Amino acid sequence: MKLLSFLREGQPSWGGVVGQGLVDIGARHADQFPDLKSFIAAGMPADVLADLGPAEISLVEVEQAPVIPNPGKIVLAAINYWEDDSDPDKAPAFPVLFLRLPSSQIGHGAPLIEPRSSEKLDFEGELAVIIGTGGRHISADQAMDHVAGYACYNDASVRDWQKHSHQFTPGKNFVGTGAFGPWMVQADDVPIRTEGVALITRVNGVEKQRTTTDRMIFDIPYLISYISTFAPLEPGDVIVTGTCTGFGITRDPKEFLRPGDVVEVEIEGIGVLSNTVEAEA
Repeated sequence: MKLLSFLREGQPSWGGVVGQGLVDIGARHADQFPDLKSFIAAGMPADVLADLGPAEISLVEVEQAPVIPNPGKIVLAAINYWEDDSDPDKAPAFPVLFLRLPSSQIGHGAPLIEPRSSEKLDFEGELAVIIGTGGRHISADQAMDHVAGYACYNDASVRDWQKHSHQFTPGKNFVGTGAFGPWMVQADDVPIRTEGVALITRVNGVEKQRTTTDRMIFDIPYLISYISTFAPLEPGDVIVTGTCTGFGITRDPKEFLRPGDVVEVEIEGIGVLSNTVEAEA
């Protein structure tokens, strides 16, 4: 099942994808589950998703929101993929982590904003992990049982602001830069537990990044265990698991995004997240 958050006539809701349309589950269960996060926190009761019936709304009739518009935490890992020329002896001992603000996020189809204070907007295709069952000191061997699902993420970064100091925060939190979508696919429907899936980023249809999720330096169980040691994880929290090389600043010559560019992040078994770059008004 693919689950997404959206706005319809300005009103927020959430639903399930059926064919080329969706069912407004939020409207059916407004008292119990007003948003996707509350449904996840309740354990995603199977009876709510059973026999949804035909689609009620076309996807083009709604404005897709970030998959989880209101996460308590968004924790991201930097880089985090083995490359063909990686030296295992130089692997970091621990992951480099940073935080994003929920207000920086956008949904599938929303404009990716090039800020007027910079011309160094970059792309990073990544896998997002949505936490289902919270906890503290989660062991790595039990960590995957805490995953509700997966989505695509574009951790678009304003590189000059990111590099103002050793802290990433400014360059990772500009408005309209954290693209999260197009939907969440439930964990059991994506074979990340047993094998890697392909992750590809394209700009204007040209492939810029390609890897598979089994090439992570710090895998999903490790990240969940490590993060939950210092911060209790809660349902709806998001862990964005890092990117591979090929993003703009790693290329020769460097390639930054410009208004009109279309960035796509595709993950096998999940879908394609697409956003067009616009200049800040």
